[in-house]
Amino acid sequence: MPRVRKHRERHLVARVGWLRAAVLGANDGIVSTASLIVGVAAAATPRSGVLVAGVAGLVAGAMSMAAGEYVSVSSQSDSERADLARERRELHDDIELERQELAAIYVQRGVEHDLARRVAEQLMAKDALAAHARDELGISEITVARPIQAALTSAATFSVGAALPLLMVVVAPASMLSTVVPAASLVFLALLGAVGARAGGADILRPTLRVTFWGAMAMAATAGIGALVGTAV
Repeated sequence: MPRVRKHRERHLVARVGWLRAAVLGANDGIVSTASLIVGVAAAATPRSGVLVAGVAGLVAGAMSMAAGEYVSVSSQSDSERADLARERRELHDDIELERQELAAIYVQRGVEHDLARRVAEQLMAKDALAAHARDELGISEITVARPIQAALTSAATFSVGAALPLLMVVVAPASMLSTVVPAASLVFLALLGAVGARAGGADILRPTLRVTFWGAMAMAATAGIGALVGTAV
C-alpha cells in the first residue's frame, strides 16, 4: 500500500480572529486621529492645541476600541455558550435524534446516506458535542469568540495607528499640518491595507485602494467641517 504522506498545513483563515481586530484597530487609529488633527488644524488652531486634541483622541479611541470590541465579541461568546448548552441538553435528552440530525447534515453536503450515518456515529462516539458544535452550529477552534484577544489587539493597534499622524504633527512645520498629516496618513493607510492583505493571503491592490479611499473621504469631510467652524468662530 502506498504510504500516506503527512505534512503540516498552515491555513491563513486561522488568523481571522486577531487579524480582523488588528486591521480594524489600526485603520480606525489612523483615520480617526488624522481626521481629528486635520479638522482641528483647519480651524487655525495652534500646534499645541492640535497635539492635545490628537493625544486625547488616541487615548479615548484606544479605550473605546477596547471596550467596544470586548462588549461586542462577548455578546457573540454568550450566544455561542447558550447554543452549546442547548445542544448539550439535546444530546442528553435524545442522542439518537441528534445522531440522525448530524447524519442529515452530511447527506445535504453530498455524502451517501449509509456512510453519513456511520460518520455521525463515529464522530459522536469520540466527542458528540464537538461534532455538533462544528457541523451544526459552525463553532470551531478557529472561529470561536475571544473577547480579551479582540479587545487588547484593537486597543494596541489603534494606539500604534493613531501615533503615526501624531508623529507628523511633531515633525511637520505648523503651517503645513493640513497638508502633511493627510498625505502621510494616506501613505500609512495604503501600507496598512497592503500588510493586512498580505497577512490574510489576499490580493493586495483592492484592500489597499479600499482603505485609502475611505480614509481620504473621512479626512476631507472633517477638514471641510473644521474650516467652516473655524471661519464661523
